[in-house]
Amino acid sequence: MNTEVGRKAAETLVKGLGRRRFMGAVAALGTLSAATACSGASAQAGSSRASGTATASANASGAAPSTGFGEILQPHRGPLNGDAYLASTPEEVLWGYVPTVHASPVLSMKSGQTVTIDAVSHEGILEDQGRSPLDYFGEHGVAQDQVLEDAVAIAADYNRTERDFDADGPHVVTGPIQVEGAEPGDVLKIDIFEALPRVPYGVVSSRHGKGGLAIQSDGSAPDGITLEEVMPPVAMDQRSSGIPSDYGNVSVFTAIEEGKAVMRSGDLTARFPLRPFMGMMGVAYADSDGLTSPEANSVPPTLGGGNIDIRHLGAGSTFYLPVSAEGALFYVGDPHMGMGDGEVALTAMEGSLRGTFRLTVCKPDSGDAPSVAYRYPFGETPDAWIPIGLSDPDGLDGGGVGSDLNIAMRRAIVNALDFLEHDRGMDRAIAYAYLSAAADFAISQVVDRTVGVHGLIRKADFA
Repeated sequence: MNTEVGRKAAETLVKGLGRRRFMGAVAALGTLSAATACSGASAQAGSSRASGTATASANASGAAPSTGFGEILQPHRGPLNGDAYLASTPEEVLWGYVPTVHASPVLSMKSGQTVTIDAVSHEGILEDQGRSPLDYFGEHGVAQDQVLEDAVAIAADYNRTERDFDADGPHVVTGPIQVEGAEPGDVLKIDIFEALPRVPYGVVSSRHGKGGLAIQSDGSAPDGITLEEVMPPVAMDQRSSGIPSDYGNVSVFTAIEEGKAVMRSGDLTARFPLRPFMGMMGVAYADSDGLTSPEANSVPPTLGGGNIDIRHLGAGSTFYLPVSAEGALFYVGDPHMGMGDGEVALTAMEGSLRGTFRLTVCKPDSGDAPSVAYRYPFGETPDAWIPIGLSDPDGLDGGGVGSDLNIAMRRAIVNALDFLEHDRGMDRAIAYAYLSAAADFAISQVVDRTVGVHGLIRKADFA
């Protein structure tokens, strides 16, 4: 079927039947199946709430990953290549918090199926930016039809939780998705097929009291720098006003031109490549009630993934997460168009993305996931294995901030050793020597309260 004709037909059916009845009709036809890589199941994607829209799959068979900017991707429009589609709506997203193990899914899928998700960036809709993306982006010359409709709706109509800019996380979190057959003790394997910029611009922000050079809560400079070296500058800090738009935070609008991100400073122009990926991919981990418990804050990454911020996890990569809840309860957020290791200023180049993922359940002792992944997040690209270390894998550190990079580094090393010994059959002492001589360890980010380190182990070294 012609893609455009099919899309218009689907939209007509949705308008006539309503989304839930439309999904039921699609399921009855028995279309849109996909083979799983781990558990061997295949079946129909369904919806437990309103936003799961089925579409034909283009990438489940392993087509080349796609990352470039092509067109404004408003919700429900443009290429929707997954077996199912999940939009971001004010009624279903969480703003500043991630789903807990008690969350209700917004979509249900079979293991091995694909889903396309429209993720919405928090930048441009936050309270310190006026909470009006039309106004904020309009001030930077963005036409109204190039501002995403779902961003406008969330900024204006979100009321699932009462927003507290100073306490809540900033992220718009989409999900959770139930993957049938997933049980605690399993691994959810996430193959990332697409990470498509939805708009030709992004934002990089730095906020007082946050980031790599942030002033401390007692007003002092962090160890190693002076107050004069704090960023944003101390003189700009107006948080005492209590009005977020007056705080003096700094946001840098960054356009996409000819396939590159562009930053201008006076006569100087910096152009750098886009590297789109979801900063946040996770499964439910916190065992707490309520939507706004501190354990579910969207900022710190945990053993359930979440705000993991590893730039290598773009299209063509795979992310493995240990499952803690029935159905795994997968979610995404914090879409990035580009980020350097460290993410030092607080944010990456934040910008809304359309991602397509295959979600597969891997059972213990199946050999379908790295052994480390049954207890800790683990990444993989076509060229490298990516062991991960977090300074505070539970995300709270007893209510404090677990920002010790030494802890994160040690855990990344141990996870790398465990992988090389148990999955590759390498003597542990030799593996330790190999890591020192040949592997790379990088800082994932230093800005999410829980800091992260990831290793890169080249597959070519073991060919």
